[in-house]
Amino acid sequence: MINNNLIKCLKSDKIESGACHGQFLINSLKSGQGITIGNQLRRVLLNDLGGVGITAIRIAGVSHEFSTIPGVREDILEILLNLKGVALRSDTKSPQFGRLKIQGPVVVTADLIQLPSNLELVNPNHYLMTVSTANVIEIEFKFEYGTGYTLASHTFSEEDENFLQLDTVFMPVQKVDFKIENVYDNENNMTERLFLDIWTNGSISPEEAFESAANVTIDLFKRLVVEEKQTTKVDESKPKSQSIDIEPYTNIAIEELQLSVRAYNCLKKAQINTVGDLLQYSPEKLQELKNFGRKSSLEVFSTLKNKLGIILK
Repeated sequence: MINNNLIKCLKSDKIESGACHGQFLINSLKSGQGITIGNQLRRVLLNDLGGVGITAIRIAGVSHEFSTIPGVREDILEILLNLKGVALRSDTKSPQFGRLKIQGPVVVTADLIQLPSNLELVNPNHYLMTVSTANVIEIEFKFEYGTGYTLASHTFSEEDENFLQLDTVFMPVQKVDFKIENVYDNENNMTERLFLDIWTNGSISPEEAFESAANVTIDLFKRLVVEEKQTTKVDESKPKSQSIDIEPYTNIAIEELQLSVRAYNCLKKAQINTVGDLLQYSPEKLQELKNFGRKSSLEVFSTLKNKLGIILK
């Protein structure tokens, strides 16, 4: 259980269908840090934590998602919807398969699915379907690991050995809420404390979810710091100034620069007809031309840089 001077677990309990709820308190935050940390943890908890879900099923005798199974009260789409609520816990991320073979009449719940040894069912009483006749129902399940929410790219495909694809919710965290309170000491100095509530489907505890989200955030910023250092080293290894090959531009007429009338006339009077002629002058020499002041000089420098990429220093 998480408990230290800054973070305390105030509540951790199980609710219906194996789901869990936990409440955490983060103390001694500076003004504004509460909403920053709360938003960051909430986004990571809902988006970046992975879990196992049913991604596809194959039902004996069923060739279409709009079919019905003789003797079963629910149609295929209702069964697919019920299967989304099955919560699982696994130690592996590789695809796995399970089976259900049952003869009615019977109410089918999740605990009747035969699972591989490294898969654990969190909500065994979760309702799937009702078989009202003596028919035998046989279903094969495909379990996969993922993050977030995945839409089926296709509901039914013969290329996938007649498996019906499901829209799968991998997220182990169902809901996150937080609130911030201001705390004042005897000297009227203000700090913040953050209350964070986490609801999971039971495949992980709220404490595990909180710790995983914190580690994801820490790893992210560690990578940013490492990448920044690497970028700095690369930048330092480059020459501080790079010479530009100006040879292709030397024969360009100064008319192409589209300078102001004043600057253009001054250059022409000084027999500066091409960019090559212009580059023979230093900035100081340019400003020595008659009626060619600092403003015209800056105009020329800016035009050379923006049009041709030539920087005069």
